[in-house]
Amino acid sequence: MTTLAPTARLGTQPLLEVRKLLERAFDEFGEEDWDHTLGGLHALVRLDGVLVAHGAVVMRRVLVDGRTLRCGYVESVAVCPTRQRRGLGGRVMEALESLAEGYDLLALSASDAGAALYRQRGWRLWRGPSSSMTPQGLVATPEDDGGIYVLAGRPHQRSRLDLDAPIACDWREGDVW
Repeated sequence: MTTLAPTARLGTQPLLEVRKLLERAFDEFGEEDWDHTLGGLHALVRLDGVLVAHGAVVMRRVLVDGRTLRCGYVESVAVCPTRQRRGLGGRVMEALESLAEGYDLLALSASDAGAALYRQRGWRLWRGPSSSMTPQGLVATPEDDGGIYVLAGRPHQRSRLDLDAPIACDWREGDVW
């Protein structure tokens, strides 16, 4: 069963389950990664009452072609290592993608291993240069170029997204993308 719930409604025990799953699924998962996971909506997949997959969408702002867009940023998509390759990641993504029309676009930063899943689901690679809006101004993030994927949200945005344009995200501690 896949459920969607805001961070504020999960409660202590479910949040501990999410954290443990993320720590098992990722080689490195620290406090900043955990902080990035919180504050939005979580997609949770449980089998026989056990949390086996998770993903979250958090609100961010991105700047594209001089326009500030509402971005649902996908964070912490993970499947229990013993349950991978069974469609559970797809179930998480389906739930998160169902939120797309609430945003101008959904975005995420994909590892090489995860990129195929997102491409198969219709996500498009952002080809333009990336940066972050820091307190010191725009700072280029070339290490993230080639790893940012987007999915158009509101229908009027679908024809307006220039995937070759520069894109900038709001700044945060840790991985900005």
